[in-house]
Amino acid sequence: MFKIGYRTMKTAIATPVAIYIAQIFDLQNYFSAGILAILCIQSTKKKSVKAAWSRFAACVIAMILSTLFFTILGQHPFVSGLVLLIFIPVTVMLKINEGVVSSSVIILHFLAASSIDSHLVVNEFAIILIGIGVALVMNLYMPSLDRQLLKYQEKIEGNFRLIFEEIIQYLRTNKNTWDGKEITETAEIIENAKLLAFRDVENRFTTNESFYYSYFKMREKQFEIIERSLPIITSISSMVEQRMMMADFIEDLKENIKPKNTALERLKKLYSMQRKIQQMDLPKTREEFEARATLFQFMREMEQYLMIKSNFKVDKNLQKKSLAKN
Repeated sequence: MFKIGYRTMKTAIATPVAIYIAQIFDLQNYFSAGILAILCIQSTKKKSVKAAWSRFAACVIAMILSTLFFTILGQHPFVSGLVLLIFIPVTVMLKINEGVVSSSVIILHFLAASSIDSHLVVNEFAIILIGIGVALVMNLYMPSLDRQLLKYQEKIEGNFRLIFEEIIQYLRTNKNTWDGKEITETAEIIENAKLLAFRDVENRFTTNESFYYSYFKMREKQFEIIERSLPIITSISSMVEQRMMMADFIEDLKENIKPKNTALERLKKLYSMQRKIQQMDLPKTREEFEARATLFQFMREMEQYLMIKSNFKVDKNLQKKSLAKN
């Protein structure tokens, strides 16, 4: 079964509404209002406003050029080509070239008109306002993405716990039977979450409401460290005492993966563990020396992991909204 999205529904509603309103005002070429509505329905509010502005500005420029050229040179097909020859570079220069298609319809209206006068200009201007206006009104409503974003957040945190659990089991047993599926899965989830979070940002006209996007970027950086750390930890084969200390630390880290920033507490525990290990007897064998050195390298990676979280700062009100849902 095919799925009908919000954008499709909006387009299906906006098009006949725009045409109907244009009909009520007895406008010529009223169907063009529907074409403009179709072109202005976008996936986010910001894209919708940008598309509406580009098409409105382009249509106004097209009307001005059409009035000048068709009045002076006559309403001949080759004149429409001359209008486009000037019109398109102008829109590109002004960065409103996405309005070329809709404006071309206006140009053809001027070409086909019985006469170019104020009535035609008012008629075309009304079509532009109705088509773009209906699309903008429809795009004022965008479905909330919070539920989907929260699911992504919970899934990423859950996968982080699973990965840390595998690290804990390896440190305690020296056995590795993990297939690593959470690694590829988490990378894909983070990428999809970032795309959805960016859509959420694009649906807000204020610039500071970006908790989820900042959050997923932070998790992405942490995930890069986790990926980098796995070969380090699995290279330890000697069952030294410090492995158990590290396993206990990772256990605590695993239990505190949450939106709330608890990194400073974990950093204190990490530094405390480092001091304890440094105060322990020196390694007696080469294998023990290499194992302890590798563990220190892994600790440095975990320090970076926690530093990323400790530096994670967003608007407090937005963070409270997210925490209230967890």
